[in-house]
Amino acid sequence: MLDAPAAAQLIEAFANTVDVELGTDELDSASALSSWLVDRGLLDHGRRISAEDHALCLRLRTGIREELGVNVGDSADAALLAGADEALRELPVLITVRGGTHDRGVLSPAPDLPPVRKALAGLAIAWSELRITGDAARLKRCAEHACAWVFWDVSKNRSRRWCSMRVCGNRVKARRHSAKQAAAATGEPA
Repeated sequence: MLDAPAAAQLIEAFANTVDVELGTDELDSASALSSWLVDRGLLDHGRRISAEDHALCLRLRTGIREELGVNVGDSADAALLAGADEALRELPVLITVRGGTHDRGVLSPAPDLPPVRKALAGLAIAWSELRITGDAARLKRCAEHACAWVFWDVSKNRSRRWCSMRVCGNRVKARRHSAKQAAAATGEPA
């Protein structure tokens, strides 16, 4: 099984802070966002998050989730992607020839960013790393719209569509089968 890189694990956790099926949001407040960032080592405890920074974070998450949910042949909601791109412009990163601050790599948050924006820039860097390496193609949103959970695709050909074949895949296949049965009973083409 192919283990997800650290950047993918972070973005997967970030994207999954919203649970479509349960209708919950782990980042529903600035204080909840602060706790989430602290738990992941992106922010020091006790930092206050403004409403503006909270909104910026949610725009970034929404855009990433939208991008991860695009299947071949589908198109993403351009407004959601534009909102995420706007958020990314507010989170500049510094590119260095060698390791950045604290040897975190060649990408690091711009040094003049306030601490909360540096933490959010850490998410932007993780997303950038996935896009640059092509690993973003393995991070997907479940095709079962009632679920929409983000997962790391471990299939060889990157063709997995559901977070769980046993649950979400089975739901979709059962609905298709029922629709075919109903169409056959009424004489309509499936």
